[in-house]
Amino acid sequence: MSDSRPSPRDAAADSVSIDVSAMPRVLRRIMGLALRYPGLVALAVGCSIGAALFGLTLPRLFGKAVDQAHLLLAGGGTTAEDVQRALVNTALLVLGAASLRGLLTGYGGYVAEQVSQKVAYDLRLAFFQQLQRLSFGFHDRIHSGDLVTRGMLDLEGTRAFIQGGMMQTLTLVMLLSVSAFMMFSTDVTMAFLALAFVPFASWVLARMGFMLRVTWLRVQQLMSVLTLTMEENLQGIRVVRAFSAKAFEMGKFDLAADNALQYSFKRITLRFRAVTAMTLSYYGSMALLLWYGGHQVIAGAMSVGRLTEFLAYMTLLQAPIRQIAMIFASAARATSSGGRVFEILDLSPEIADAANVPPLTPTEGVLRFEHVDFAYDEGRPVLRDVSFEVRPGQTLGVVGAPGSGKSTIANLIPRFYDVTGGQITIDGQDIREVSLASLREYIGLVQQEAFLFDTTVTNNVAYADPWAEEDRIVGAAQTAQLHDYIAGLPVGYTTRVGERGVALSGGQRQRMSIARGVVPGPGVMIFDDSTAAIDAVTERKVRDALASATKTKATVIIAHRLSSLMHADQILVLDEGRVVERGDHQSLVAAGGIYAELYALQTRADHGGLVEDLPAEVLAAGQTASQTDGVRA
Repeated sequence: MSDSRPSPRDAAADSVSIDVSAMPRVLRRIMGLALRYPGLVALAVGCSIGAALFGLTLPRLFGKAVDQAHLLLAGGGTTAEDVQRALVNTALLVLGAASLRGLLTGYGGYVAEQVSQKVAYDLRLAFFQQLQRLSFGFHDRIHSGDLVTRGMLDLEGTRAFIQGGMMQTLTLVMLLSVSAFMMFSTDVTMAFLALAFVPFASWVLARMGFMLRVTWLRVQQLMSVLTLTMEENLQGIRVVRAFSAKAFEMGKFDLAADNALQYSFKRITLRFRAVTAMTLSYYGSMALLLWYGGHQVIAGAMSVGRLTEFLAYMTLLQAPIRQIAMIFASAARATSSGGRVFEILDLSPEIADAANVPPLTPTEGVLRFEHVDFAYDEGRPVLRDVSFEVRPGQTLGVVGAPGSGKSTIANLIPRFYDVTGGQITIDGQDIREVSLASLREYIGLVQQEAFLFDTTVTNNVAYADPWAEEDRIVGAAQTAQLHDYIAGLPVGYTTRVGERGVALSGGQRQRMSIARGVVPGPGVMIFDDSTAAIDAVTERKVRDALASATKTKATVIIAHRLSSLMHADQILVLDEGRVVERGDHQSLVAAGGIYAELYALQTRADHGGLVEDLPAEVLAAGQTASQTDGVRA
C-alpha cells in the first residue's frame, strides 16, 4: 500500500524560512485586534498598573519595618510600645498593599481573558467567513486538515498571546522600569548589581525567541499533517476496515504523532534551558547584591533596612523575571500561529464580485456559452471553443469520456471558476458582471457526489431555502421518488440522516440531493451525473418527474449513462474539451459517430451481450473513453 502524500518526516524536513520582521508586524496586528475593545483593554491595563504600583510599595514597607526593628534592638531611645505600634501599622500597610495587588492582578487577568476570548471569537468568524469566500481553486490546492489546524490550534495560539503576552508584558515593563528607577535613585552601585543579569537574560531570550519561532512553525505544520491523517482515516473508515488496513493507518498516525511529539520536546527543552539560564543569572545578581550590601552594612555605610529593601525589590522581580521566558514563548507561538491565520485572512478570492456589480436580472432565462475556453492550470486546456444555447423548456445533454470536460461545464455556469476565453451569459448578461449571490440563487446544481449534513431530512432537502413550506419539501421529495421511503421512517421527515448521510444508500443520497436542488425553484437546472447511483427503473421515474418540474427551465444534464439524456433536445459529445458531435438522440445515432458507438456499447451491455462480441471500432471507442484522463471532468 502506498501513500502519495509527503510523509510527516518529509514535512518536518522542509526548510522553514523565518522573516525576522514578522514578529513585530504580527504582534502589532494581534494587539490591534485587542484594541477593538478599548474599554476592556483600558480596564485591564489600569488593573495591571495598579497591581504593579501596590507591589512596588512592598519593598519600601519591608525596609522600613526592618529599620524600625533594628532601632528597637539598638536602643535608640524609642520605647518598645512605639516600635511595636509602628511595626503593626507597617504590617497592616503591607497586608493592605498585598491584598489590593492580588485583587487587581486577579481582576486584571479576568478582564484580559475576556478580551482574548472576544478576539478569538472575531477571528473565528472572520476565518470561517473567509473560507466561504475563497474560490474553489484555493480549496483545490489546500487540504481541509491544514485549514482545521489553522482555524483551531493556530487561532488559539494567537488568542493566548493577548493574555499571556500582551498584558503580562505591560505589568513586567512597569515593574522593571519603576523598580530600576527607585533602585538607581537610592544607590547606583547596588542598582547595577541588582540588574546585572538583564543583558545576559536579554541575549538568552532573543536566541530562544528566534529558535522557538522555528520550532512552533514546524510543530504547527506537523499538527496539520496529524489532523490530515486523522481526517482521512475517519472519512475512509469503511475502506480501512474493508481492506484490513488498521496496522498501516496506525503506522501513519504514529509517525505523524511521534514527529509532532519530538518537536514539542524541542520546544519544551528550549524554554527550560532559557528559564534555567535566566534563573541562574538572576540568583547570581542577588548573590552579588547580598555580598556587596552586606559589606556596606558592616561598614556602616548602609542600613539593614536599605539592604532589605533592595533584596525585596529583587524578590518582587523574581516571578516576573521567570515570566519573561513565558512571554517570549507566547510571542514566538503567536508570531508563527498568527502568521498562518493571517495568511488565509489576507488572501483575495480568485472569484469575487467586481465593485458595484449589479444583480442578475433574468428575463427569458436563456443560458449561452460563447466560444468558451478554460484551463485549471495554465497550458493544460480543459475546454476549447465550446458554444451552445439552452432556452427555457429545453434540455441539453452532455456526454463524453472521463476527463473530457463535462463537469467543468457544470462548474463554470455558477461561476465556481472563471472562463479563460469566451463568455457565459444568461439573457445576454455576462455572468462575470453580475453578483455571485444572485447568479447562484438563479442556478440549481445537483452534483454526482451527494453531500448531506448530519441533520434531519427536512433540513437537508430545504437547505437552499430553509423557510420552504412543507408542501414544497414533500413535493421535491416526490419528484426525486423519495417521499414513500421517507414517509415509512419512524419519525418521517424529522429523521436524522447521519454524518454525510451514512444512514442512506448511495441512490437515496443522490435522490435527496436532487430534491434539495428542486426546492428553491432555480431558473437554470444542472444535473451533473446525479443519477449514477440510481437503478434504471427509479431513474426513469425521477426523469419523468423532473421533466414536469423543469418544463419551464433551461436544463443541462451531464451523464455517462446515455439513458439519462436520450430525451434531451440537444446532446453535445465532448472529446478532449471540444464539441465533436451535437444533435438529438436519433440524429446522433444515425450519424454513426462516437455517440452511436457508445450507445451501441451500452445497449449491448444492458441486454446482456458480451463486450467481446462488439465491433472492433466500438471497442476502440470504449478504450479511448476509459483511457482519456489528465484533466478534471
